[in-house]
Amino acid sequence: MDINNREQMNVVIVGHVDHGKSTLVGRLLADTGSLPDGKLEAVKAQCARNAKPFEYAFLLDALKDEQSQGITIDTARSFFKSAKRDYIIIDAPGHIEFLKNMISGAARAEAALLLIDAHEGIRENSKRHGYVMRFLGIKNVAVCVNKMDLVNYDQKVFEQIKADYTKFLDEIDLKPQFFIPIAAFHGDNIISASPNMPWYKGQNILGVLDSFEKAPAKDLQVFRMPVQDIYKFTEEGDDRRIVAGRVETGTIKVGEEIIFLPSGKKNRIKTVEYFNGAKRTEAFAGLSAGFTMETEIYIRPGEIMVKPSQKLPQVSMKFKANVFWMGKQPLVKNKTYKLKIATQQVPVVVSEIVQVLNAAELAASNKPHVDRHEVGEVIFETMKPIAFDMVGDIAETGRFVIVDNYEIAGGGIILSSVLDNESSLSTHIKKREYGWERSHITPDNRAQKYQHKSAFIVITGKIDTGKQRIAKALEEELFNLGKNVYFLGISNRLLLETHDSKDKTLAKYDALIQLGELAHLMTDAGLILITSVTDIDQYELDMLKKLNHETFVINVGENHFLESGIDLNLVENEESTAAVSKIVALLIKAVVLDPEYMI
Repeated sequence: MDINNREQMNVVIVGHVDHGKSTLVGRLLADTGSLPDGKLEAVKAQCARNAKPFEYAFLLDALKDEQSQGITIDTARSFFKSAKRDYIIIDAPGHIEFLKNMISGAARAEAALLLIDAHEGIRENSKRHGYVMRFLGIKNVAVCVNKMDLVNYDQKVFEQIKADYTKFLDEIDLKPQFFIPIAAFHGDNIISASPNMPWYKGQNILGVLDSFEKAPAKDLQVFRMPVQDIYKFTEEGDDRRIVAGRVETGTIKVGEEIIFLPSGKKNRIKTVEYFNGAKRTEAFAGLSAGFTMETEIYIRPGEIMVKPSQKLPQVSMKFKANVFWMGKQPLVKNKTYKLKIATQQVPVVVSEIVQVLNAAELAASNKPHVDRHEVGEVIFETMKPIAFDMVGDIAETGRFVIVDNYEIAGGGIILSSVLDNESSLSTHIKKREYGWERSHITPDNRAQKYQHKSAFIVITGKIDTGKQRIAKALEEELFNLGKNVYFLGISNRLLLETHDSKDKTLAKYDALIQLGELAHLMTDAGLILITSVTDIDQYELDMLKKLNHETFVINVGENHFLESGIDLNLVENEESTAAVSKIVALLIKAVVLDPEYMI
């Protein structure tokens, strides 16, 4: 076999601190003949000079030292080889404080060796690392019970650890393919059968690694490309609108039909754009590229481009997931977080905490929150529909992170979508209405007194389309006619102040909720509230209309993201008098204003 075309597999070795990861790596490097010439002898000689017992872990330290000094050698990347393939070891710190680093490193792994010290037994991080393997969707997993020499190679110790750890892994639905008793320092069951454990009839570590099957190449899987951004070119007659992103799985060719989810907009690939490279007619997994479409459509970053001829992702606002929580504050119900899945970023709340798994105690509970370093089975609800896959189908679009106060506080895997029409918003509205203590003054009483009905008028459009000018002119016109009217722009921080610690995604969501509640209060008092909102989409508008039923939507200029619910369209920067006249006519037609009083 051509050495340059040998198959490769990325392996992560994880385990609790001092359970023998570095020793195992060093032993694999030495026993497979993968060290630079003379390296083993040099490290042994250095130990002898310093009157220090030799450890195979020192081999890894020595290679890291050389790497930090800029010496380029293959094994500095921790390669080792078998007759079948080359293995690349991914460094994964074992200490609890480095869990985030471990997750980011292990995300590239195709296989995992999970070490447990036979003498110390299963520790907290042994369990947390087990969940991380499940979270990352790694299917090739072997559990290595190390330091069997410290328990006199006792089969009963091995079997007890295997039984206890299997019970835990069943809880998180992780099924390792092998359990291997080893003594890494002495080389037992590393590349050959151990004479000290004749009772073990399974394969050694190298044989187990060689038995792992590589997943199908990503370009052979169904097509998924999360949209990173949309670029519009205008100079020198260039009118391209390029949809850009990284192809996570599958391939796509010019002329193929595609669909964007969750919007459901369909199109066909016209060209594949590739920066500073040769012209292409297809794109494949791992390639960052741009695409133009046969017909012009308008989508936002965060959509997932897929092929309608293949199995489609789920589209939902609710899903069940396992989440591994690393936040300083616990994960709680009804608090708004930010969900990041592929390129999608949306506000999300916890609808239900089904159960919490305490990794330290191997116990499940019905706690109302998920504490740091615990695993929760949780039902999440997003503010808008998102597109996703089950983690077992496509890991890249089935994994997510939760952001709390700008920090990644948790990571999770999607188990299933949830078919439930009862949203947290509708539940909130029901509770609000049920607890609303109304006065004896009815809406009709107020309308007769004020000579108009209540209304919430939302004037929306892009920046600099004249919407705020029109809103203020409308307020002035109605005020001069003696109507109880008030203008509030979404940028008015007096009543819509949001905390500085929140990012724009969550700040806008909170501001819209507050605006909807304020509108409900003012319209219940019989008033006309006018607001101008920039760049609102269909889901945000629907949320406002659910919070307040007396809502009228005036759109100024082109808006490709509002598909329904618009009561009046105005041209961009329409003259104020004409615009106000049209809105007043709409309010008269809707019986908000009585024409008898519009003199």
